[in-house]
Amino acid sequence: MAALRARYDHLLGKERPEIVEIVSWAAGNGDRSENGDYLYGRKRMREIDRELGYLARRMKKVRVLDPGAQPDRTRVFFGAQVTIADEDDEHRTVTLVGDDEQDASQGLIGWSAPLARALRGAAVGDVRTVRLPGGEKEWEIITIAYPDAQR
Repeated sequence: MAALRARYDHLLGKERPEIVEIVSWAAGNGDRSENGDYLYGRKRMREIDRELGYLARRMKKVRVLDPGAQPDRTRVFFGAQVTIADEDDEHRTVTLVGDDEQDASQGLIGWSAPLARALRGAAVGDVRTVRLPGGEKEWEIITIAYPDAQR
C-alpha cells in the first residue's frame, strides 16, 4: 500500500505538474501540429492520468493484512513463508504476498500466481500439483512459517 501511495503522490505532485508546465509553454509557441514538445507532453499527460486512475482504483480495493496475526499457522495462507520440495528433492522457499508485491527473484510469489493458488490451504506433508506452461509439477510442503505479529 505504501508503494502504491508513494507512486501516486509522485505522479500527482511532481511529474504531472512538470508535464502541464511543458505543455502550456509548448502551446504558446504557435503551430501545435508539428510541435514535438506539445504532442509528447499531451501523450505523456494521458499516460500519467491513466496510471493515476489505475493506482486510485487499486488503493481503494487493497486491504492491508498482517500475516503475523494469522490464527491458523498450520496451513498456508497469505503471508506464509513456505519451504517446498519437488520430485528431485530440490528445496525452494517462497513467501505468498499480494500481487503488487511479487518478485520471484526474491522468493515473493503473488497471491494469484499458479504456485500460490496450489499452495493455499496446504499443511506440512501435503503434496500439491502445480500446472505450469512446461507441464505439471508436484511440490511437497516441508515447512510453514509466519512472521511475528506487528504491533
